[in-house]
Amino acid sequence: AIVQAAVFDAVNGIENRYTPVHVQPGAPDGADPHAAAAGAAYEALVDLFPLQKPALDAALAASVASMQDEEDAGSIASGLAWGKSVGDQIVAWRATDSTPPPNYVFSSAPGQYQPTPGGSGPPLFRSLATTTPFAMTSPSQFRPAGPPALTSARYTASFNEIKAFGGLTSTVRTAYQTETAKFWQFDTVTAMWDRVADSLALENHLNLLATARLLASVNISLADATFAIWDAQNAYNFWRPVTAIVHADLDGNPNTAADPSWLPLLTTPYFQEYPSAHAGVSSAAAVALASVFGANVQFTVTSAGLPHVTRSFNSFSDAVAQVADARVFARFHFRFSCEDGIALGSNVGAYVDTHLMLPKHDDLKNDGL
Repeated sequence: AIVQAAVFDAVNGIENRYTPVHVQPGAPDGADPHAAAAGAAYEALVDLFPLQKPALDAALAASVASMQDEEDAGSIASGLAWGKSVGDQIVAWRATDSTPPPNYVFSSAPGQYQPTPGGSGPPLFRSLATTTPFAMTSPSQFRPAGPPALTSARYTASFNEIKAFGGLTSTVRTAYQTETAKFWQFDTVTAMWDRVADSLALENHLNLLATARLLASVNISLADATFAIWDAQNAYNFWRPVTAIVHADLDGNPNTAADPSWLPLLTTPYFQEYPSAHAGVSSAAAVALASVFGANVQFTVTSAGLPHVTRSFNSFSDAVAQVADARVFARFHFRFSCEDGIALGSNVGAYVDTHLMLPKHDDLKNDGL
């Protein structure tokens, strides 16, 4: 999100057609927007990942070389300098965006998070809940109502579904469903949705500014949804299925049976369960993409961890629904956590779309398509 915000503000700072993420338009006359995009991306990435500077130096040099046959050297230099300035400003803006969370205290009460196999200490990434959003007013702006009561019908249905489908030796989960769980787990959500955004931008011949705006919207939606989800996870501190199924004899629900030997398909991530992060951030990215391409569009998703497997969809909602299924099949999340995560992410994506990078003229909403 930092990198793509920098790229958008650098390009928009020259063309001045949308409201900025953070840096007001002010590029020098004649600055080349392609050079500005490259300069902003380079500067932000070097600031964030200094050990990768040699590779980033080579990438920037290749980008500049590709411009030199068509652009004036002075325009390129001016664009690079403007992009560098924007990149530095965005990184500085976000440098103090997080505060330490309160000390974590474990609870042994039924329904409360307990350490899961493969981890120790407090749950991970808790500072995401205390990170200043890019667009939202606060991480808690769209906090959901919370998980259902342990004795409710909704909890019972989700418990029994994941117990049947998410177990390591499940006899009802199909090979395709097992592959689905691994497909959405063996890569980062950001990488998967950014590749979708890249492919759709190319297929639809988006220009530079429209592409920069798309990628900034997708990645800021992903980031803000992450902050919102960890806010809810820290607020409700709900237990994972691996804990709930083993200790179902403590939940006060006569319709949930404990299984002390139950193991999940995949190793549980070491942080709280509610709501589902994958489902929530995928929903946010889907809303950002749908705002440009429409809700029903054909696209293909790839996963770095399963390089020979692809999944194709005819709508963003279908893809998000499969993400929810994947989290159940992996036995990471109850169905209600996926449903509430999807609703949360949808709210975040819609808020980003209506509050950041707004067109200064009504006819610019999808400029570049």
